[in-house]
Amino acid sequence: MTASVACDVLVVGGGNAALAAALSARDCGASVIVVERAPQFYRGGNSRHTRDFRIMHRHPTQHMFGAYSDEEFLTDLRRVADGEIDEELARLVVVESEMLPDWLTRQGVRWQEPLAGTLHLARTNMFMLGGGRAMMNAYYRTALQKGIDVWYDAMVQDIDIVNGVFGGAQVERRREMVEVRANAVVLASGGYEANINWLRQHWGDAANNFVIRGTPYNQGNVIDLLLARGAKAVGHPRAFHAVAVDGRAPQFDGGIVTRLDSVPFGIVVNRCGERFYDEGEDFWPKRYAIWGGLIARQPDQVAYSIIDSKVIDKFMPSVFPPVMAHSLADLATQLGLDAERVQTTIDTYNKAVQPGSFRPGDLDDCHTVGVAPPKSHWAQRIDTPPFYAYPLRAGITFTYRGVRIQRDARVQMSDGRAMDNVFAAGEMVAGNILRRGYLAGFGLTMGAVFGRIAGEGAARVAR
Repeated sequence: MTASVACDVLVVGGGNAALAAALSARDCGASVIVVERAPQFYRGGNSRHTRDFRIMHRHPTQHMFGAYSDEEFLTDLRRVADGEIDEELARLVVVESEMLPDWLTRQGVRWQEPLAGTLHLARTNMFMLGGGRAMMNAYYRTALQKGIDVWYDAMVQDIDIVNGVFGGAQVERRREMVEVRANAVVLASGGYEANINWLRQHWGDAANNFVIRGTPYNQGNVIDLLLARGAKAVGHPRAFHAVAVDGRAPQFDGGIVTRLDSVPFGIVVNRCGERFYDEGEDFWPKRYAIWGGLIARQPDQVAYSIIDSKVIDKFMPSVFPPVMAHSLADLATQLGLDAERVQTTIDTYNKAVQPGSFRPGDLDDCHTVGVAPPKSHWAQRIDTPPFYAYPLRAGITFTYRGVRIQRDARVQMSDGRAMDNVFAAGEMVAGNILRRGYLAGFGLTMGAVFGRIAGEGAARVAR
């Protein structure tokens, strides 16, 4: 016999967006159950691997330099997405982001002093003290204090939605089925990036070579359930936010320590020993997210970042040590590449490098002339041993395929109507604003903003 429980608001998911929704609903007087698929130690989804929120602010703060206006924020979003954004929802997130630091602080999140270095984020982003896991621990401590019921190792197997009205969900908890009846639901259970079989449907065998930076629990089943019950789809099923990660990273849960930030300071070659994209096109936070897709389209979905000793201390290194050699031929051999081909590529690049003033913190005048692809900034000759390299693979953070929502975070049906009491937030609605590209720190910001909106809306509907 299936057990049955009831609450005002059911929240499906356990990351930043889900907890923002749960806490907001609780503060509005609703009783809340949170269903987290992962065990307690791995709670938090991809959010536990994060470090920072992108925040609009009008004046310098204790934790951010200068100012970052709403228009500059929006301009940055348009640029990374090649103009393909939902302007209304993007502006909503940007404007509401200004309120997040105070709200997050009230939830127990602590902040660190501004960071300097190659990421160029001290003016635009706030960094959590202790990173994403510390943030999620703060969320959960506050949830416990406020009487929110959290279920771990619990997976939604089915949802009852008829004509846009949610009635309940079938949840497998500790190998038993429980029917959860609720007056409203917030769905914030991530994308489907960890579902390799689904990725293979759209990418073929290339998906076997992808690295999943975050949780293995984001399987996309809730998105599938929603679409089957009339929700309107958004985002291309082949699109994802992916970065260059160390090719030696584990398939799942490697996190941010496997990301490679060496790309702007050298060259990147593919398995054939050839360059394939401008490594210095723009500041790294505005371009790092395209590199996963670029590598995914190379032979065997692999590439190699090659630098020399002049820049080895200019970026955050991978958790794995670089490959090192005193000659470029030896370096290529260690990487399993054709040494002659790599040497030719580097010689051609070196000849194209123009004199300039190398400034890692600025869009400097160090560039190439007469080589394809060009390098627009931070171009220096690779000529000072020892030489270093990192193998690269496409590290997927999240997928853009999800469900359409409105300003109030209610899920939209395929006929254009909004579902009555079904809300969504987080990575499963990322495609509403961005169809491609990414801006560092924007995922957490979007998740918290729509999580709060969804939680408050669900509480109003429920009560």
